[in-house]
Order: sequence, then structure tokens, then C-alpha cells
Amino acid sequence: MVKYPSGSLAAFRKPVTKKEEHQVRRSYHHKKGVNFSDRGMTLEQQINESNKYYLMEEIAVVHKKPTPIQIVKVDYPKRSKAVIREAYFRQASTTDYNGVYQGYYLDFEAKETRNKTNFPLKNFHEHQIFHLDECLKQQGICFTIIRFASLERYFVTPASFVIQAWRKKDKSSMSLKEIEDHSFEIKSGFRPTLPYLEAVDKFIADRKR
Repeated sequence: MVKYPSGSLAAFRKPVTKKEEHQVRRSYHHKKGVNFSDRGMTLEQQINESNKYYLMEEIAVVHKKPTPIQIVKVDYPKRSKAVIREAYFRQASTTDYNGVYQGYYLDFEAKETRNKTNFPLKNFHEHQIFHLDECLKQQGICFTIIRFASLERYFVTPASFVIQAWRKKDKSSMSLKEIEDHSFEIKSGFRPTLPYLEAVDKFIADRKR
């Protein structure tokens, strides 16, 4: 009779195949009412993950715009590794994201704040406001996704309202109440992480009326 050390029988178990592992993963479900989607994620990460989902499912093609920079100095501490030591912006960037959905051009900015009662308008730059206004003139669907990080609330706010508020000389912020009244609130989820196209559907429906 062969005696095995305690626990060593696990080493003789049949290895799990890739197919079996996939079935196990698919059979797992989060507990009802528990949302793990936005833990530790920035707004940008949430949008990027959502865009990957929309692209994979052939729902929409939306990408983050690259920031145009001019590299001035690069060091090579190792042959396989380069380190940028000095660079500058070649020109002011416009907005964060653009793409196409159901034949409509989308252009939008992503902003977040830890304020609980208002969103400071200084977070928008003049060239961003100008760009959104120009896109609206070409019938683009333009908006801002605003995250109140302390409240974990998300709003898809039409660019027209943001532009109007930004251009008021005596106005330094948009109150939470104003944003609630002029935006579509969305909830973070699993797939997609941030379903902002739900709000875009409403923009499209309003345009067709």
C-alpha cells in the first residue's frame, strides 16, 4: 500500500481543459445588486472599455483622439528601451473622443470632478468649446460625459448646453441641479462599462422629431 502525504492527491487530478475552464467562467454570475464595473477605474478607462465593447459588437466605432506632441529629447538607457526626456504639445488638442454611430458623427469630451454640488466651467478650454460648436454646425452629435466621482453619478450633457453656460461671463460653474435638468443620467454597468450610447439614442430620437 502506498501512502501519500496529506493533500498530495490533488496532484493526480485530471487537468482542466481550456473548454472546461471557459464553461466554468461563463457559469459564474455576479450577485444581484452588486456592481464591480467601476471599482478603481477612471472615467477615461470606463469609456475606453465601453468603446472596445461597442467595436467588438459592431455597434459603433469610437476612439480616443491621440494627443499631438513633438518629441525633443530621447534617452536610450537600454537598446530595447527608450525614455522620452523632453516633449511639448504641437497644438492644442480638441476633444477626447470621436467616431460614428448609426450614420451619425459623434464628438465628445470626458470630464470628472470630486465636487458634489457643481461642475467648474474652467475645466473646459476655449479651443474645446470652439471645436464642439463647429461640429454642431455640421450636424454632429456632440456632448460631454461628466462624472461626479464622489457621488458616483454620470451624466451625458449636450454640448449646446455646455457652450451656452461657458459663454456666460458671470457664470463659473454648472450646478448639479442644472446638469440633472439638462442631461441624461446613465449608470455604470458590466458590458458596456458605461452605456453612454443610451443617451445618444435619445439625442437621435429628439433630432428625428
